[in-house]
Amino acid sequence: MTSAPQRLVWAVEQLDVRPDDRVLEIGCGPGVALDLVAGRLTTGTVTAIDRSAHAVDAARRRNRAHITDGRAEVRQLALAELPPVGDRFDKIFAVNVNVFWTSAADLEVALLRGLLAPGGTLSLFYEPPEHGRARELEGILLPKLTWPGATTVISTGRTEGSTLLGVQVTVV
Repeated sequence: MTSAPQRLVWAVEQLDVRPDDRVLEIGCGPGVALDLVAGRLTTGTVTAIDRSAHAVDAARRRNRAHITDGRAEVRQLALAELPPVGDRFDKIFAVNVNVFWTSAADLEVALLRGLLAPGGTLSLFYEPPEHGRARELEGILLPKLTWPGATTVISTGRTEGSTLLGVQVTVV
């Protein structure tokens, strides 16, 4: 198994996953971050979604042991297809998912806000292709993730040659 990209290691560190957390990953791709999160859980669970059948197959293969142990689930569906009621999550995250900065994303943000458990955190992480874009993304994301009664935190990191951006909003 290859090592995880620095952006994913950094993002999962920012999540501060507790062993009993209920986590949702949006746009899991081949399941690398899913593997990192599931490895931190004991009684908690992580649900990962992606709209690509190919990505879901790869994520299921990579995380077969976590799925068998009941710590992980991988589902093929788009974010907009998530039921607006049901499971509540302590942590919801996405890495390099474009919908949040390329569109208004009002429906997506409202859906995720409704899926957060009290005290839960929504985290969006990006590795912009150009260093200066991190500030631009921050300016686009902050208004969408500044909610009454919630705390929004910006975090930054670095990889070899890239700036990383995290925007995390925690509800009361």
